[in-house]
Amino acid sequence: MNRSAMALQLSEPEDALALARPAAARSDQVPDGRCVDLQGREPSAAFVKRVPIRFSRQKGVLGLAGEDGAMCVAMADVDDRLTQDVLRRWLGCAIRPMPADREQLSAAINRAYGQQTGAAREYIENLDRDGVIEQVRRLEGREDLLNLADRAPVIRLVSLLLFEAVQQQASDIHLHPYEDRLVVRMRIDGELFDMFSLPGGVQEEVVSRVKVMARMNIAEKRLPQDGRATAQVGERAIDLRVSTVPTSHGERVVIRVLDKSVRLYTLGELGMDPRTLRRFADLIEVEHGLILVTGPTGSGKTTTLYAALCQIDSKQQNILTLEDPIEYQLDGISQIQISEKRGMTFASGLRSVLRQDPDIIMIGEIRDHETAVMAIQSALTGHLVFSTLHTNDAASAVTRLLDLGIEPYLVGSSLVGVLAQRLVRRVCSQCAQAYEPVESDLELLRHLPDTGERPRFRKGAGCPSCRGTGYHGRAGCFELLMVDEEIRRLVSARATSAQIGEAARRGGMRSLCEDGMMKAAAGITTLEEVARISMRGVI
Repeated sequence: MNRSAMALQLSEPEDALALARPAAARSDQVPDGRCVDLQGREPSAAFVKRVPIRFSRQKGVLGLAGEDGAMCVAMADVDDRLTQDVLRRWLGCAIRPMPADREQLSAAINRAYGQQTGAAREYIENLDRDGVIEQVRRLEGREDLLNLADRAPVIRLVSLLLFEAVQQQASDIHLHPYEDRLVVRMRIDGELFDMFSLPGGVQEEVVSRVKVMARMNIAEKRLPQDGRATAQVGERAIDLRVSTVPTSHGERVVIRVLDKSVRLYTLGELGMDPRTLRRFADLIEVEHGLILVTGPTGSGKTTTLYAALCQIDSKQQNILTLEDPIEYQLDGISQIQISEKRGMTFASGLRSVLRQDPDIIMIGEIRDHETAVMAIQSALTGHLVFSTLHTNDAASAVTRLLDLGIEPYLVGSSLVGVLAQRLVRRVCSQCAQAYEPVESDLELLRHLPDTGERPRFRKGAGCPSCRGTGYHGRAGCFELLMVDEEIRRLVSARATSAQIGEAARRGGMRSLCEDGMMKAAAGITTLEEVARISMRGVI
């Protein structure tokens, strides 16, 4: 007798017993035959832990929480007895199958397995140093970080690290080698946290796995390299931008994590005060000119530009962008990837874009004289141009253009506005507590405009939701410089950034620091956070 026949014979008594029971007494039937609604049902933690996601997806099954005794299992096919037998063995308990819509079930499976947290820490704590050092193998196509079954240990480890970063909403992963260990750090809400410490013996295997995913040369360890990869967490597409540099203890790796499933913000959700929001919304409606968004790396400049472009009607306007990299796809807008290795720079790409009859152009960054000249000329010839600069405040953007060799009269004629911004951490809503400010805190607020509202300072006590930091999420602080006649006169006279900033404040501009203190007084952030960004050059 072959194995399949033996398996069939062994299952026959159980099937016969099931068929002999009255219909109302069967544990694998739903009386009314209707599909279970999965929208309001929580998945079973035991099911997610014991049943691999590959099996759950392939068979269309998901255990549900909140049932006593037999586990309720949503199934695309409640007549699949073999799958039910496998689930009973894995779960170690009786099950009660319930029919479910396959599309709704697929989405619920992705959500259930996507809610796992702490898997990387548990795996690392139980790490078998000798077992992990295995040959790194290439996986074709997209990596699904939820599918961790049957993988080599190092591949599973890297997938878990990436998955943990996505769950923690980290923007960057740092693999920092030391003499005897590999430290994994993650940048969360703009701050770096030491997350894990791996044995030094697995460093080369972990770095090689990341380089294989990013299609980089794993044999080259003496020169810096850049690469990119695409991963997937259920239905969420994740872009990974990988950079490696050689150090004295091995290669250091930084991975930028871009979750493309994250929705884009609207201008009203960025955190601008009503007056600044109204003025900036009016600014992006002008027919032509140059609008700059400034700030250091990671201050949310691209997010603000995307929000501005999304507010403009792309059906009536021809909008093109030049980006490095393209972070998110914008509906109705043509986006062009810059590649300096292939000769596609911002300046050369802008020349081609101008032949595409554009109304609005977004340039990812003005880095050099040639790009600055092209952007200014585009603004002067009837196009609305958006771009970014790395400066400390709005007024410094003017002097930066002059430093790039642009004539003052061209800057004054083309530039219509500069928005400078920083990101501050929000007080965690789960553990926020009101507190009475000291006299020195109130002194800082006395020169601010009187809003008629009593300040309500808050601080986070620290909880699991915010990892004990008291902060969760970030908000923007903004200052908007509108280029009026007085500003143009100062630009033509090559005035300093301090003189231009003072004139802008007389015209009603609220500085970054003032905007931050207003947010602290409203309980959105803390004065410590405002002081932190102020120490980085905000006046």
